[in-house]
Amino acid sequence: MSIKAIAAKLLAKKINSDTQKWASNPVETQQKVLASLIKKAAETNFGKDHDFATIKSHYDFVSKVPVRDYEALKPYVDLVVEGNENILWPGKPVYFAKTSGTTSGAKYIPLTKESIPFHIQAARNAILSYIHETGKADFVNGKMIFLQGSPILEEKNGIKLGRLSGIVAHYVPNYLLKNRMPSWETNCIDDWETKVNAIVEETFHENMTVISGIPAWVQMYFEKLQQKGNKKVGDLFKNFQLFIYGGVNYEPYRAKFENLIGRKVDSIELFPASEGFFAYQDKQTEKGMLLLLNSGMFYEFIKADEFISSSETSESKRYTIGEVELGVNYVLIISSNAGLWAYNIGDTIQFTSLKPYRIIVSGRIKHFISAFGEHVIGKEVEQALKEAMQNTAIRINEFTVAPQIAPETGLPYHEWFIEFQNEPADLEEFALKIDQAMRIQNAYYEDLIVGKVLRTVVITKVETNGFQKYMKSIGKLGGQNKLPRLSNDRKMVEKLMQ
Repeated sequence: MSIKAIAAKLLAKKINSDTQKWASNPVETQQKVLASLIKKAAETNFGKDHDFATIKSHYDFVSKVPVRDYEALKPYVDLVVEGNENILWPGKPVYFAKTSGTTSGAKYIPLTKESIPFHIQAARNAILSYIHETGKADFVNGKMIFLQGSPILEEKNGIKLGRLSGIVAHYVPNYLLKNRMPSWETNCIDDWETKVNAIVEETFHENMTVISGIPAWVQMYFEKLQQKGNKKVGDLFKNFQLFIYGGVNYEPYRAKFENLIGRKVDSIELFPASEGFFAYQDKQTEKGMLLLLNSGMFYEFIKADEFISSSETSESKRYTIGEVELGVNYVLIISSNAGLWAYNIGDTIQFTSLKPYRIIVSGRIKHFISAFGEHVIGKEVEQALKEAMQNTAIRINEFTVAPQIAPETGLPYHEWFIEFQNEPADLEEFALKIDQAMRIQNAYYEDLIVGKVLRTVVITKVETNGFQKYMKSIGKLGGQNKLPRLSNDRKMVEKLMQ
C-alpha cells in the first residue's frame, strides 16, 4: 500500500470520529449553528431589518424571518451585486455562483470566505467516509476526473462569478493536483461537446480510478470512450472502481451505466448546490445521504403537500431537525454563512433515517404534476420507471413526464417522453407497468384512475439524442445542468418534440 493510501486511511479515521460527534447530537448541533449565524449577521442590513438582536430561539426566528425564494430575496442580493458591504453577511462575498433563473434571469448566489471551505470539505469527506467504511484506498494513486463547468470566472463590481463547479475547481487540494484530470486548458473549453471530445483524448490511455459528474453528462463521456476504443469502459479503465455523482437520481441510469462499464462499480451520491453542500452518502449499505448538520447551515423543513397547497408559505409550519418524520416529503429551507436566510432552495427531500439523519432528494417543489390534484413528485416517477424496467433488457437514456390535459379524444393522461436505448417489445404493456407502480405509490393518482378522471400512462418515444439536442437548443448542454423529470404544463415537452 502506498504512503498516500495509508495517509488517506488515517485521515478517514479522524474525519469519521469527528462526524460521529456532531451526528450523535443533532438538535444541539443545529441550535448552536443558528445561534452563531444570528450573532455574526446581527449588524448586517438584513440582520437589522429583521431584528436579529432580539432573536433567542427558533420561535423568534420564525416570527422575524419569513421564508423566501430567490425572487423575494433579490432586493438584498441586488445590493450585494452592486458592491455594497454588510448586506446579507459581514463584508462582501468572495464569489457569486451564477445559475439560471426563472423570472429574474440569472441568479447570483453568494459564496463567502466562511461558506467556501464547507463545499470543499464535504466533497473530501464523502470520499474519506467511503475509505473508512470499505477499507479501499488504492484508488487514490490513480487518475480522477470531475466533469464540470469551465473554471474561467467573470467579475462583477470586484466580485468574481461563475458556475459553482468552475469556482470549486480553483480549490483542488495540492495532493490531488497530479491525479486530477482533465488538464486546466481542457477544463476551460466552454462548448460541452468539444470539451467531452478533448477529455476522451486526454484520458483514453490513463489509469482512471475515480470518475465524477452528473450522470447524463458522464453517460455522454462513456459513450464517446466506447466509440473510440470499441470496448467497455471497464476494460479501458481496468482500475476504475468509484463513480461519484450528484444532482439527479442515479437509478434511471444504473442499468445503462453498468452496460457501458461492463461491470458494477461502487458509487457515492452527493447533494451539492450553489447554496451549499447539504449531504453525502456515508454508507454503501444504507439508503440515503448523511445530512450535514455542522457545516454552517441551519435547516428547516416544510411539508411539501402543505407548501404546495398554501399560497402563503409563512402559514406553513417550519419544522426543525428534531421534529421531522421518516418518509414525509419536505421542502428544504436553509439559513447559511453565505447570507441566505430562511431560503427555499427549491428541492424536496425525504428522511430515510433519523439516527443519524439521512435523506434522499425526492424532487423539486416547482417540478411536480398536480394538474388534477395528484401531487406526483420526481421520486415517484423515477421509482415507477425503475420497477417497470426490473428484470428486463429495457434500457433508457433519458425521460420526462408532463400532463396532457386536453387530448383530442378520450380522457386526459400523464404522457411519458422516453428516449430508449433498448425499447420494450410491447410499449403498451410497459406503460401499464409504469402506471401500476404509480398507482401503488400515489393514492391521489390511483383515485383519479379509478374514478375515470385520468386514463393510464401514455408513452411517447423520443428520437436518439433528442434530449441532448433539446438541452443544447436552450443553451444548457453539460456542466451542472439537469433535465426536469416532470412539469406541471407542456411548455418544455412541446419544445422538446419540435
